[in-house]
Amino acid sequence: NVIVTQAVSTFRQIKVVGQVRAPQSLAYRDGLNVLDAILAVGGVTEFAAPNRARIVRTEGGTKQEIRVRLGDLVDKGDLDENVPLRPGDVLVVPESFF
Repeated sequence: NVIVTQAVSTFRQIKVVGQVRAPQSLAYRDGLNVLDAILAVGGVTEFAAPNRARIVRTEGGTKQEIRVRLGDLVDKGDLDENVPLRPGDVLVVPESFF
C-alpha cells in the first residue's frame, strides 16, 4: 500500500543540475532560496564554476536567466546572491573551464 501525504506536481519543483554533488528535483516550498537548494544537494563539486551559476525561469512562455554568484554567496556570505526560487526554476551550476 502507498499513502500519499502530500502530492507534488512537477510544476511545484525546483531542479538543481550541473556540477553539484547530487543533482535532483526538490519540492518547492515558500521561502526556498538558492542557498537552501545548494545545501539540499550537498554543495558544489570541485569542478564547478559557482560564480557562473544561473537560474533558468520561464514566465509567460518566455525564458529568462538570472545570474547567481554562488561562490560569493557560499564563500563570502554575500546574501544579495541568495535569490528566492520559484516553482519550475532550474538552478544550473556549470563546469569550470580548467
